[in-house]
Amino acid sequence: MTSQPDQSTSKPASKPRAGVPVWRVGKPDAVLAAAVDFARAAVEGIAPAEQIGQHLGAKSEGDRVVTHLFESKLAGYQGWQWYAVLTRNSRSKVVTVNELGLLPSEDSILAPEWVPWAERVRPEDAQENEQDAEALVVDADAQDTAPAGYDDDTAVSADDDSDDDDSDDDSDSPEEQSGSARETD
Repeated sequence: MTSQPDQSTSKPASKPRAGVPVWRVGKPDAVLAAAVDFARAAVEGIAPAEQIGQHLGAKSEGDRVVTHLFESKLAGYQGWQWYAVLTRNSRSKVVTVNELGLLPSEDSILAPEWVPWAERVRPEDAQENEQDAEALVVDADAQDTAPAGYDDDTAVSADDDSDDDDSDDDSDSPEEQSGSARETD
C-alpha cells in the first residue's frame, strides 16, 4: 500500500476562468460568425456608417450566440468598439440580432472611478470654505445694512399722513414725527 502519484494530477489541467461557464468557451457558431454583413447592417441602425470601422472579430458568447466587434470612429470614443450580438435557434439558419451597443476596450479612455463626496472632500477644502464664510460675514458687517436701492437722500421723504391722527402736522424732521405720534396715543 505504497502511495503512488496519481496519473491524473500530474498534468496541469487548464483551469476555467472564474465566473465563465464552460459552455461559453470555444469556437463561435459558423453560421453566426459568417454573418458579418448582417451584424454591420444592424449596427448601422443605431449609428451612421461613417462612424463604424472595420470588423475586428467575432467571439463566442455561448451556444449559438456570437458577438461581432467593429472599430468605432465616433469622435471622442477612441478605442471603443461597436458590438452586435447575434443568435439563432437550433437547426435554423435564420440569424437574429439580440443586442447592439458601444463598449470600451483596453485602449479606451474612460472616466475615473466615481468617489463618494465624503471621500473626495479633503480637510483643507473644509477650511477654505470656513475662511470664505468668515470673509463674507466681515464684508457684510463692513457694508451699510440698508436695503439695495435705498439712499440717505430718500430716508427723509414727504410726510405720509395715512397713519397719523394729526394730519395738519407737516414737520420735516423724523424726531418731531415720532414724538407727535406718541403724544396722540
